[in-house]
Amino acid sequence: MLEKELVIIGGGPAGYAAGLYAARADIDCILVERGMPGGQAASTEWIENYPGFPGGVGGIDLAMKMDEQARSFGLEVWFSDTEKIEQQDDKFIVHTAQEPVLAKTVILATGAKPQFLGVEGESKFHGRGVSYCATCDGAFFRDKVVAVVGGGDAAVEEALFLTKFASKVYIIHRRGELRATKLIQKRAIENDKVEFLWFSVVDKVIGEDKVEAVRIKNVASGEMTDIPVDGVFVYVGTKSNSDLVKDLVQMDERGYIKTDENMSTGIAGLYAAGDIRQKHLRQVVTAVADGAIAAVEAEKYLTSK
Repeated sequence: MLEKELVIIGGGPAGYAAGLYAARADIDCILVERGMPGGQAASTEWIENYPGFPGGVGGIDLAMKMDEQARSFGLEVWFSDTEKIEQQDDKFIVHTAQEPVLAKTVILATGAKPQFLGVEGESKFHGRGVSYCATCDGAFFRDKVVAVVGGGDAAVEEALFLTKFASKVYIIHRRGELRATKLIQKRAIENDKVEFLWFSVVDKVIGEDKVEAVRIKNVASGEMTDIPVDGVFVYVGTKSNSDLVKDLVQMDERGYIKTDENMSTGIAGLYAAGDIRQKHLRQVVTAVADGAIAAVEAEKYLTSK
């Protein structure tokens, strides 16, 4: 069995920051990522609030730069599924699709996944008109009408991105005002292609072979209205990708891992960083900070052993 001082699971900003710090500290480590580098950041078209990039940076471009920088210090990266983590005495067995690894320390940086609406028709059209990534699927809706569900930064930013392709974009929000930052709100309000459906929630996604409409419910009056659309993009929050350690660590009701300020899960040698952990702000900049802290703490733990 391959042995490592540190295994980092997840190749988003938190994972790559941890990998960068670990590699520079000459820790024998690998980063295991099941998809492409960048996590949710890579599915964001444009990031304007990450320091050091006046005018912003593309999500994929930022992810590739993180990968390149970490590898330049010797970080080993595997593109493989992680199937299971077992605790073995004071170490961990990380079962990957490539091979199992015996690790002295582990940093969990597997991020979060979109929260589903849980309404009729959503699962039926998942990937066929219902999407959770405008950057991935927006081009399929050129000159079509789409609905975006949500009122936070992600929802409004992706709605604005969709205006590049769609002829009209509805933003469906259960409140009477957006939660997104003021600058993003202003851009959406001033965009002629965007129309707001306030105090509304999606009750049903309607269609036979394709999405034809969304049925929305007014939360105040209870009135139902069918809005003709060709696609629905959902941004109503996220859920932690923490199933790997559901029997090992403490979590909140949505599966976010509880840690202290040093990213410790309470199990010696096991850390959580980025969107996977319970915290107030989930942004690229906070994920990077988490990853750096986790790597430094892992180094301290390894030294103490």
